[in-house]
Amino acid sequence: MKIELIAGVDEAGRGPLAGPVVVAAVILDPAQPIAGLADSKTLTAKRRELLAEQIRTHALAYTVVALEPAEIDQLNILAASLEGMRRASVALNPQPTRVLVDGNKVPPNMPCQCEAIVKGDSKIMAISAASILAKTVRDAGMVAAERLYPGYGFAQHKGYPTADHLAALRRLGPCAIHRRSFAPVRAALSVDLLA
Repeated sequence: MKIELIAGVDEAGRGPLAGPVVVAAVILDPAQPIAGLADSKTLTAKRRELLAEQIRTHALAYTVVALEPAEIDQLNILAASLEGMRRASVALNPQPTRVLVDGNKVPPNMPCQCEAIVKGDSKIMAISAASILAKTVRDAGMVAAERLYPGYGFAQHKGYPTADHLAALRRLGPCAIHRRSFAPVRAALSVDLLA
């Protein structure tokens, strides 16, 4: 009898004005359950880091892919998120027999049966695990971006459109990791062009 390998897939970073959208795919090992898996947004940063380490140690397989701002601008954020889900799923080894993605849309051209589950990150442990990996990788990248692009506050807001980020965008203009297709960034670019 063939064992069904179910992958959970989720992304982090659809809403920010800067940085990549990061997608993770995880096949959990039923023989090594991980206690405390939940939607990454409900966990503290410290708890996410601890769980991410356990996921990397105990999962049967996991992958993390990032689509950078230029690709997001080219595709649009929804298409980029779905393409990231496809890439992360295809990169798993072993390949899953079924993929469960967080959300209400199934990525095109999936290598196997795929189902979208609304609020899957709070219902399906493999999707919770993927949400934790995606968020910890993206957050670490945005903390590193603070050193490359000081003044924007990336370490604090992780690229989301907070009042501080919008003020920095108006003050400094967009940097290399800002998504040009997002309205607040486009607005800051047009101000730059007028100056």
